[in-house]
Amino acid sequence: MKRYTLNGFESVVDLTPYPRPETLSEEEKTAATDTLLKFLLRERGMIAAFSASPERKRALVRGYMNERPAHPIPADIITVQDRLFWTESVEKGIVDAASFRYDEHGLALWEGDITRLGIDGIVNAANSGMLGCFLPNHNCIDNVIHSAAGMQLRDDCAKIIADQGRGEETGDCKLTRAFNLPSRYVLHTVGPMIRREVGEAERAQLRSCYYSCLDVAERAGLGAVAFCCISTGVFNFPRAEAAEIAVGAVLKWKMRHKESGLRVVFNTFLKEDTAIYRNILKMV
Repeated sequence: MKRYTLNGFESVVDLTPYPRPETLSEEEKTAATDTLLKFLLRERGMIAAFSASPERKRALVRGYMNERPAHPIPADIITVQDRLFWTESVEKGIVDAASFRYDEHGLALWEGDITRLGIDGIVNAANSGMLGCFLPNHNCIDNVIHSAAGMQLRDDCAKIIADQGRGEETGDCKLTRAFNLPSRYVLHTVGPMIRREVGEAERAQLRSCYYSCLDVAERAGLGAVAFCCISTGVFNFPRAEAAEIAVGAVLKWKMRHKESGLRVVFNTFLKEDTAIYRNILKMV
């Protein structure tokens, strides 16, 4: 019998803390990249009989990994991948969210790459398939998070989707481990897609993304969670209105959960978004 104590999928995916491997030297990173590339090419029925720079080989690893469907990964490949990806996470520079200046509401703003954040949970703006982006080396946040976390992330998401027997609903949230990211967990939520103009249904769905993520984070016992700018990329939700909804939803959730000590980081990547959030937070 399945246990429904957190998000309904504890018996489907493992949520225990993921171990951190030893980091690699430059020479070992090159060898690890070669090993992963050979594995991914072999899966595609190809032979790695070409020469390329380490940077080009690493880009190929990411691209082929993006295209790879969810299915089991050999244990020895996981070991190689994890050591390489964790080394890259360390080299990018881990930003400790505990060092941020939080306001009286427990809110903070940080501009940067969300995959560098050392925090309990980061929010991924997923699609209804919840398997990550399949476009090779695409720069959407879904791709960036899956590419840095490792192939296990897609596998866990596939297990959840298979278990519930349908795609993920807009406004819901599911929790997985973050694997080789500095954060402990990833909270996957599907925001509304805007095709023409924003209506009340889309606004309600976006609010639901924030409520659902905060509910799951609270039940999981997380101390802090970082939100990306949900739906403002390829899903076309207007940035300023999305930010107003985000801050408003978080404040409303906090008023309903006054006993909660959950802290919230609004993570931006574009200076335009940073300026929008800074102006909104000044008025809180």
